[in-house]
Amino acid sequence: MGGKRVVITGMGCVTPLANDLEGSWAAALEGRSGIALITKFDASTYSSRIAGEVKGFEPEKFMDKKEVRRTDPFVQYALAATAMAIEDAGLDLEKENRDRIGVLIGSGIGGLETIERNHTLLMEKGWKRISPFFVPMAVINMASSAVAIHYRLRGPSSAVVTACATGANATGDGFKIVQRGDADIMVVGGSEAVITPMAVGGFCVMRALSTRNEEPTRASRPFDKNRDGFVMGEGCGILILESLDHALARGARIHAEVVGYGMSSDAYHITMPDPKGEGAVLCMEAALRDAGLSPEEVEYINAHGTSTPLNDKTETIAIKSVLGERAYKVPISSTKSVTGHLMGAAGAVEAIFTAMALETGTVPPTANYEEPDPECDLDYVTEGARQVNPKVALSNSFGFGGVNVTLAFRKWEGV
Repeated sequence: MGGKRVVITGMGCVTPLANDLEGSWAAALEGRSGIALITKFDASTYSSRIAGEVKGFEPEKFMDKKEVRRTDPFVQYALAATAMAIEDAGLDLEKENRDRIGVLIGSGIGGLETIERNHTLLMEKGWKRISPFFVPMAVINMASSAVAIHYRLRGPSSAVVTACATGANATGDGFKIVQRGDADIMVVGGSEAVITPMAVGGFCVMRALSTRNEEPTRASRPFDKNRDGFVMGEGCGILILESLDHALARGARIHAEVVGYGMSSDAYHITMPDPKGEGAVLCMEAALRDAGLSPEEVEYINAHGTSTPLNDKTETIAIKSVLGERAYKVPISSTKSVTGHLMGAAGAVEAIFTAMALETGTVPPTANYEEPDPECDLDYVTEGARQVNPKVALSNSFGFGGVNVTLAFRKWEGV
């Protein structure tokens, strides 16, 4: 605690549900899945042939054609989502001090589509056929850099890479930059575009993905007894974080307040979660401590909820450990049930959904929960969207390498 108060004044996203926030949120509330058979490459021989692909995205709406050719899709998604977030925030950058606006957008893997395409050129036609834009198209900080250059934002600029916790880490780190006064505004989030032969193949050989290929929309089923793995997704979530003083001075609309940020490491295994959930407990407790909140104040949790046998079980254990008996009274939902797992973008998109739940008073459901799992026995909002009017919410994100992040948010009800 301490330092400046930080609020969310703008949000934008590109997801498998829709290419904007309004459509994505509406689909999440309806429990309408964006998961389908893979179309980006021929996946007919793969054990998992389904994904949450971004559909009908037109990058030319957000950048010129030359820039499109010189950027990887993960950068294009970030530029698009940022444009929507800035518009949502009502930011007139001509009136702002751009030295006091920073960018922190992460990615789990970065420009993998560019890497795969140029590797094929290297193997088939030699090194001279590699694109001169290959390196800047592929590196992970290029989403942050592209946004900073496009809008001439000269404040703190960085990128974070923590696998599936990336978007949440970027949001939390940006929160801290504003809180300590190093920027008035931070553009934060995560972007990912890895529905590619190598990435899907890599997760297939790990046996991490759902093989429910005959019913794609029902494949991602967090906390359900018959869950059989996660479903890959892609997209981007961007939030405009602003000091409360700055937001009030310009008369900004405020979606929610960011109040806490916790991190931890399982220090257990590169891919499997700690079966006791100890790392998840540590980061949830850290977020509450940072926010000055008690467990009794938590009224909604957007779960990491990947639909894998181990994650959902251990996250449930962790929530019970942190909240005690109250865990059974707190609505919990996993929006990965409809988006799939957006990898490095997941934490940012889920932070947006959490803020929307606070702002609208409605929490989205966990879709496809059909058969209860005795080891996952909490309230996962399985009957459809629910009017809850939560005042305090947590969003969990856990990643490979045992990294854990929890963000704490408070409903905005005025100063």
